[in-house]
Amino acid sequence: MTTAFDPVDLAGTPLANRIVMAPMTRNRATQGGGVPTDSMITYYAQRATAGLIVTEATQPSVVGQGYPFTPGLHTAEQVAGWRRVTDAVHEAGGRIFAQLWHGGRIGHPDVLPDGLIPVAPSPVAAGSQVFTEDGMKDCVTPHALTDSEIRATVADFAAAARNAVEARFDGVEIHGANGYLIHQFLAPNSNLRTDAWGGTTEGRIRFAVEVTRAVADAIGAHRTGLRLSPGNPFNDIDEPAPEPLYTALLRAVEPIGLAYLHVCDVPDHELLGRLRKHFTGTFVLNPAGDGRPAGPEDLALIEDGTADLLAFGRQFLANPDLPRRLALGGPFNTPDRASFYGGDDTGYLDYPALQA
Repeated sequence: MTTAFDPVDLAGTPLANRIVMAPMTRNRATQGGGVPTDSMITYYAQRATAGLIVTEATQPSVVGQGYPFTPGLHTAEQVAGWRRVTDAVHEAGGRIFAQLWHGGRIGHPDVLPDGLIPVAPSPVAAGSQVFTEDGMKDCVTPHALTDSEIRATVADFAAAARNAVEARFDGVEIHGANGYLIHQFLAPNSNLRTDAWGGTTEGRIRFAVEVTRAVADAIGAHRTGLRLSPGNPFNDIDEPAPEPLYTALLRAVEPIGLAYLHVCDVPDHELLGRLRKHFTGTFVLNPAGDGRPAGPEDLALIEDGTADLLAFGRQFLANPDLPRRLALGGPFNTPDRASFYGGDDTGYLDYPALQA
């Protein structure tokens, strides 16, 4: 019987176990520059016993930034800063993927330089608020990307993936979930376009497919993962009938040969099972839901074949040595709200892109 503590080969990257540290926004990069800091080195190295670490959301461009103090992968300084992180994780025996994320309409001009405003598929403001250095503020009406700007954004993702390899990451995860830019293209309430980037199912999945192909072409499909959250309403997303769209999306990316598919925050668990049939590669599941963090009771999902790897978020904040504690059956520090808002190991501000 396969267990969460068995090693696994992830498309050529050997993992010591099947426990993944889920991506969690931590807001610890330098102000303005988005360069990883010493606290980030400590934070990730502490958790290197995970089979795989997926980093906090990392923007591929200046306008992709949605929150203050998030890191980037689009400047030489950011690449150098991340290299310090990856070196520390590798020295501790770990493996680490960078999560590439574009906030899209989830952002605010106060977070962006030079008079920029957030961008999105359509000029539709999210009915939610975002964190800024001056507190929570309403999302603004975003600039609708033109065809050429969409193509440039696809290129930004590919360039950031190449930068990730230069920074010695083992691979990247494309963030197509939780209401950010890729998810905004997928959802009918945020993508009102009638051109080739919207309107039909094929149009709405096109951006996700082209980003995934571009990244895989840039660094190899074996180093590329994709994260999705079908039907998740976070960040004012409304997907009343997600199954046909995500079925089409998975059929489109299946031939690429991705390292893995990472699924999180799916309200309909039966839908999750049906969708998985359309992806034959490695399946990573974040089983958290209904306000409950993933925990030791979820290890059986590896044993019964529901998932190939399990992603844990909040438990990794409270328990940096989580794989050891899971293997021993505890004891576990209890995740609490303070750990999401500045109470973790170095006390920096933490914004709640913590759906794990």
